Amino acid sequence: MDGSEIRVNGKNEALASATVSELLADKGLEAEGRGVAVAVNGRIVPRVQWPQTRLVAGDAVEIVRAMKGG
Repeated sequence: MDGSEIRVNGKNEALASATVSELLADKGLEAEGRGVAVAVNGRIVPRVQWPQTRLVAGDAVEIVRAMKGG
């Protein structure tokens, strides 16, 4: 990982988003949508904190989406 990357769901990618909300928007996920959870560096980020949770190089982000069915 170089100095301007983050790790999203186990894959390195360029740090192009400043906040969790922006990252979700870049991924086509609605921040208001249900069934999405986000952790940054192993800590769950409450939905109300997504707009102000800044991402920095080296962060590890996990985005989990609930799927219908089973």
